[in-house]
Amino acid sequence: QVQLAESGGGSVQSGGSLRLSCAASGLIDNRRCVGWFRQAPGKDREWVASLYSRDGITYYTYQSNPVKGRFTISHDNAANTVYLQMNGLQPNDTAVYYCAAKAGACGDTWAIATYNYWGQGTQVTVSS
Repeated sequence: QVQLAESGGGSVQSGGSLRLSCAASGLIDNRRCVGWFRQAPGKDREWVASLYSRDGITYYTYQSNPVKGRFTISHDNAANTVYLQMNGLQPNDTAVYYCAAKAGACGDTWAIATYNYWGQGTQVTVSS
């Protein structure tokens, strides 16, 4: 059974940083895409970043335009954990952040329906 568990959310001031973690278990396929999405109150869930790895090696990373240059996605194979380092946080980054995963290539990284597995989410709140 695949399980994804996010952690690291919290409250920060504008300009601050947080690092989110997504601990994965039960993923068998050695080719996988892990992504981060977020959902702000009253808004649709949106894609933030994704990472493609094969045999534990990161081959590609992708970030959405709103976070490019501020957020970095990375992978620790030994810990089976994907991180989202978020710097320069702004109030409009406030949302529940979700980790998601799918076997194989990332393909359409933003396509929510293509991700088979989801975590429960972690709240990020940025105050001005």
